[in-house]
Amino acid sequence: MRLVTFLHHNQPALGLVRDETVTAVHGLSMLDLIAAGPGIHANLSALPQAAGALVAGPLAGAQLLAPIPNPRRNIICVGLNYVEHAKESAEARGREAKIPAVPVFFTKATHAVNGPYSDIPFDPAVSTQIDWEAELGVIIGRRGKNISQAEAMHYVFGYTVINDVSARDLQSAHSQFFKGKSLDGACPMGPWIVTADEVADPHALGIRCRVNGVIKQEANTSQMIFKIPALIESLSRGMTLEPGDVIATGTPSGVGFARTPPEFLKPGDLVECEVDGVGTIRNRIAG
Repeated sequence: MRLVTFLHHNQPALGLVRDETVTAVHGLSMLDLIAAGPGIHANLSALPQAAGALVAGPLAGAQLLAPIPNPRRNIICVGLNYVEHAKESAEARGREAKIPAVPVFFTKATHAVNGPYSDIPFDPAVSTQIDWEAELGVIIGRRGKNISQAEAMHYVFGYTVINDVSARDLQSAHSQFFKGKSLDGACPMGPWIVTADEVADPHALGIRCRVNGVIKQEANTSQMIFKIPALIESLSRGMTLEPGDVIATGTPSGVGFARTPPEFLKPGDLVECEVDGVGTIRNRIAG
């Protein structure tokens, strides 16, 4: 299934996408649905055929929000999870490249979440080094702690596309990730959640980023250093994961700051992040 959050009568509503039509699901938010467990999912899949089901209209006319517009917890991010990105990051900073021995985790604040087609704010008084990072997002579907790799994929609800927009000058000034990753609107996400049963192998998906139609990043999720089971096992060790938690699994090489010369986004630029089998998000830089 493809599940969206969209504006319906000027209110956020959960929607089921089928045959390019959105069916509104009343009485549930995306977080409610995820927390309800697999039993409700089977009933939901039959909704478009149910008598009296409300068809809101064509997908093309729907105003999509982030699938989880108000996460209960920060977005969990993974740094340096592709070898070539780890190398380019080190070289750009004049350091020796070191491949992480364990996953590198950090978070983005919830207020950074942005819609799949919404503008990304740009304020040169705050940052002039706004960069792109296309990533596969994993949505946790069950509460769990100390989860083994063997069991980890049973905790995955679905997948989405994330642009981990990064203010590189703030990252450098603060010597850490949080502020530079958490500006308002710096986490476009969507356009929907594709449920886990629809993705045969999340480690065999093409991933790319285009800026103004030019490919800047192109890789495959098979190139992740730490695959999803390893990430979930590591994260959940001593730390409870909750339904609706979002994990951004890392970006491949091709980011702007590591280019020669460095490239950064400017007002008017259109950034597209795409994961095969999941979707494409498109965001313009405002300002």
